[in-house]
Amino acid sequence: MPPVKPMLAKPVKGIPDPDKHGGLSFEPKWDGFRCLMFKDGDEVELASRNTKSLTRYFPEIVAAAREQFPERCVLDGELFVAVAPPGQQSRLEFEVLQERIHPAASRIEKLSEETPAGFVAFDLLALGDTSYVDRPLSERRAGLEGALGGLAGPCYLTRTTTDPAEAQEWFTSFEGAGLDGVIAKPLGSTYQPNARTMMKIKHARTADVVLAGYREHKTSTPEEPLIGSLLLGLYADGKLQHIGVSASFTASRRAELFAELQPLVCDISEHPWGEWQEFLPAGDRDERGTSERPSRPKAIANPGRVPGTASRWSAGKDLSFTPLRPERVIEVGYDHMEGRRFRHTAQFKRWRPDRDPESCGYDQLEEPVSYDLDKILSSQ
Repeated sequence: MPPVKPMLAKPVKGIPDPDKHGGLSFEPKWDGFRCLMFKDGDEVELASRNTKSLTRYFPEIVAAAREQFPERCVLDGELFVAVAPPGQQSRLEFEVLQERIHPAASRIEKLSEETPAGFVAFDLLALGDTSYVDRPLSERRAGLEGALGGLAGPCYLTRTTTDPAEAQEWFTSFEGAGLDGVIAKPLGSTYQPNARTMMKIKHARTADVVLAGYREHKTSTPEEPLIGSLLLGLYADGKLQHIGVSASFTASRRAELFAELQPLVCDISEHPWGEWQEFLPAGDRDERGTSERPSRPKAIANPGRVPGTASRWSAGKDLSFTPLRPERVIEVGYDHMEGRRFRHTAQFKRWRPDRDPESCGYDQLEEPVSYDLDKILSSQ
């Protein structure tokens, strides 16, 4: 019975050697919402990684689970949305999936028809009256295949392999369908909620980006100012576009960065993003040109390209930022892109004083070869 926390994964570099782990099962790493599915007859509950209910947001998955899954079961899997633009192959689209977390039932119903979600199962916690959490992965996978074999959507059973060479090929090719890497699971391991007993192999890349501003840390005070995150940009068509943020600094480094960056502080009217002032949070600006978040953010046409704007994902957060003259370049690490932005927070690597900011464009970013998601879902 819920709540149950899912089993987690720890990052590793490269495809691990199965012989060092007593045998491994590899599977694609899906880029969606982690979801535990509880089913008892017509009663279906979808629970997020942090045990919050997702049921109301995915009515089409609830209906599909009633039709496609056994009478009573508990499954671990991932919710996703796949989109196939005209003339292009199907791929995962996390931004479209995010739109489903909406307070209006009418909006959810509309999106469930226009961009329906899917669910891919990759582990078994219970089937009928039998608990599988204390059984090894090899038995859990056999139970999954026996109960879910032959699914054709919108619910699926993930494919797996014990061949590290095939897993390496998946790691390279499946990214073109929007997948996030590869997961490795010891064949003899039991299901351990909230424990990092799996391994995840994610894509790691670097890029030279322009430092465009910063936000202060939540613990920052006038007496001890601290950097929270750095706002990053890349040039496209001669204009500096917002590409994401870099964070995760030590407390001492946050203080050093604040002092180090003060000579670069400028007013937003003198900044390349000054043309977006109408989209930024309105309010009085302090002496550094920082805009304060209003109680009701303005609607914007393209929030993914405009820094410092609010959305339902950042409710309650202070999104004001201090603009900096774009004169410094940083090398950052990132895993993959979501549209024209970093999917996750980028990792600060080093300063690049040898790079001209205007030379930092999107052309340096590696683009994966397109791969049809339908081919991944159709093979179990």
